[in-house]
Amino acid sequence: MKELEKCNICPLKCGVNRNKYSGRCGASKNIKIALASLHYFEEPCISGKNGSGTVFFSNCNLKCVYCQNYKISHLGFGKEISISHLADIFLSQQKKGANNINLVTPTMYVPHIISAIKIAKSKGLSIPIIYNSSGYESVDTIKSLNGYIDVYLPDFKYYFSDIAKKYSNVKNYFEIASSAILEMYRQVGDPVFDSNGIIKRGMIIRHMILPNNVENSKMILKWINDNLSNKVYISVMAQYFPTYKACKYPKINRKITTEELDLVWDYASSLGFENGFIQELGEHEEEYVPDFDLSE
Repeated sequence: MKELEKCNICPLKCGVNRNKYSGRCGASKNIKIALASLHYFEEPCISGKNGSGTVFFSNCNLKCVYCQNYKISHLGFGKEISISHLADIFLSQQKKGANNINLVTPTMYVPHIISAIKIAKSKGLSIPIIYNSSGYESVDTIKSLNGYIDVYLPDFKYYFSDIAKKYSNVKNYFEIASSAILEMYRQVGDPVFDSNGIIKRGMIIRHMILPNNVENSKMILKWINDNLSNKVYISVMAQYFPTYKACKYPKINRKITTEELDLVWDYASSLGFENGFIQELGEHEEEYVPDFDLSE
C-alpha cells in the first residue's frame, strides 16, 4: 500500500516503510484486530439496546502508561486480517442488528479502513460509522476520512504538555488534538439522532478525568466551550482505574474521588454546556475492559 511506504498517517510521522517494517505505533502493512463484537458499554446514544458493532484494532500511536486496553495497544495482541475480511466484519455486525460500526483506535489503519468501507458499502452497508480515537490525529488524515465517517468520538486527554509527555510520551498532544477535533467538527457538526435516540451523525468529545488533574480537565472543557458550539456533546468519563504501568506514577495510582468528579462536572455546568453524559463512580471499573478473545 502506497501510503505505508513512508508512513506519516499519524502525528508521530515516523516515516517507516510499513510494507517492510513496523512503525513506532507497532503496526505493519496488515490490519490487526483483537475483537469484533456487539458492545453495550458506550454512551447510550451509541450502544442503545442493540449494541455498537465495535472493532478493536491492535497497536496505538499513543503509549499511555495507564491504558486500560494495554494488551492490544502496547503489547500488540490480535490477529491480522485482510481488507476484504474487515469489510465482511462490518456487514456481519450490521446483520446482527448493530446500531453502528464503531472503529476503536483505528488511526494506524485509515487507508485500509477507507478501502474496507468502500467494499462494504457496495455490498449494502448502511449504518453509521464511528471513528473512536485517542484524538492524537493528523489533520490531513482526518481530512482523508471526510465522507466516510458519520460520527467522530475523539478523546481529548490533555491540555498541559508536561502530563502528556509524562503519561503518553508525546509533547504536543493538545496542539495536535485540538486541530484534529476542529476538523472533525467541521465535517460532521453537532449530533443528529434518529427517532430512537441513536446518533446518526455528529461529534461527541470524550474526556476521562485523571486523579490529581482536575485543572487539566477544566482547561479541556474551557477550550471546547470557547472554540465549539455549546450544543456540542461532551462525555465526562469517571472510569479511570490504575492499570498497566500506572503503579509507577504515584499521582495517578488510584481511582478518582467523588470530589474530583463533582469539581469537573460543576465546572462544565458553569460553562453552560447544554448536552452531554457523565459517568458515575463505580466499584468495578475493570468491567469496562473487553475480553479480547479474537472473536468476530
